[in-house]
Amino acid sequence: MKKGLAGCVQAGVLGVLLALPAVQVWALGLLETWQWVVEHDQAYAAARQLQQTAQPQRDQAAALWKPMLSVTGSLGIATDEVAMHGAQFSAPAFGQSTDVGFTTSVTNGTATQWALTAAQPLYNPRRSTERQQLFKSADLVDLQWQQDKQALMLRTVERYFDSALADVAVQVYGRQLEAVQKAAEEVMERFRLGDVAVTDTHEAQARAATLRAQWLTADHAAWLKRQSLADSTGLPPEAVQARLPVRRVGSAETLQPLEHWLEIARIDNLQIRSQKMAAEVASRQVDKQRPTAGMSVDVVAQVGRDRLHGQGDFGSASNTRMQRMIGLQMRMPLYTGGYRSALQAQAQAEARQAWLQLEHLREQVMQQVRRAWLGLSIGRARVGALEAALKANLSRRDATRLGREVGERTTLDLLDAENEVAASRLALLQGRIEDVTYRLQLTALIGQLDESALGALDERLAAEPID
Repeated sequence: MKKGLAGCVQAGVLGVLLALPAVQVWALGLLETWQWVVEHDQAYAAARQLQQTAQPQRDQAAALWKPMLSVTGSLGIATDEVAMHGAQFSAPAFGQSTDVGFTTSVTNGTATQWALTAAQPLYNPRRSTERQQLFKSADLVDLQWQQDKQALMLRTVERYFDSALADVAVQVYGRQLEAVQKAAEEVMERFRLGDVAVTDTHEAQARAATLRAQWLTADHAAWLKRQSLADSTGLPPEAVQARLPVRRVGSAETLQPLEHWLEIARIDNLQIRSQKMAAEVASRQVDKQRPTAGMSVDVVAQVGRDRLHGQGDFGSASNTRMQRMIGLQMRMPLYTGGYRSALQAQAQAEARQAWLQLEHLREQVMQQVRRAWLGLSIGRARVGALEAALKANLSRRDATRLGREVGERTTLDLLDAENEVAASRLALLQGRIEDVTYRLQLTALIGQLDESALGALDERLAAEPID
């Protein structure tokens, strides 16, 4: 009855699978995965938009010393009452008169005003400093863009290998489960024949149950990791098959001494360069608040007209004034109530903080370089040891299998040997992944992680790393 029910379930599952549309599966390399990430990852899209602000900042800096042209205008209702006494008046037909009075009046008249002003800066320390700040800020945006790009590359590598290793773990546990279930059936049959004790059947069933739990856990973890990779690439989770390193990456290459990597990182590390530039921008802010920075000299040219017309106490009237001027204009703040000195004190504190953060960051980066270099140098020996361990466990499994055939080893002994092979295989793959990860981290720490590094790594990956 149970076998009949199981057969019906299997037939139903097979029917569902056959009814599903075929899904194309891609064995993606790292470089191809990165290309998909570039097109679909939201974090990358946000970083790319931020990088678009660099050129506008450079344009702002270039425009600071160009001529400025402005126009002003106004229209309104105004009243103007003018009374003048004791004036002197002269005209060709009237001669000269003294103690003359003039009175004009416009009540609620129409007032118009316009002015066109052109100014060319000649001397302005604050504007010069602001120009330098804008150029450095634009360079800082570019550095942050490169830094974000490298960080996303490392995250992509992590997701990629997590997905690949999780898929292999599912395969390994699946094969073990299949072998244990087969062995459990053999033990049950031998128990019926009286060849083994009942405890052997219990142990076989317990191992099968344990392996099934491990397989279910691995399958769930693999689904989550495939989904994480799919979210960043935009591809269906079931359509992506990541690959794993099948041999030690860079095993024939000579690892440069630690001091070599430290020296390059001190100069080319993107985090250090970004923080140094941020500290320089903060120092320029101090220069902007110096007492002499507020002085400016401009060439100014202006033309304008003011007009008021309407009705007043003496009938219709209008007043019009035209202005034309060209010359030099100088500004120099003398007293700001302590505002400027407070800004300067704030800028000095922020600049000191930025330079101290640079020193702290430099220490952190040096520690990261040492950790990655040590992991890579030790990792090579570790991978070699894991390869030797896998080879030894494979030999042990073959010997145990032969011993079982001649009656010197039990089925449970063979299962133990299979478990050791599976554990060694997963440990070796994990060691190779760590070797790759340390190498890429070290490359990123010296500011040289790019698409070419991912392309070179693709040559050492395989879609099916297990036998």
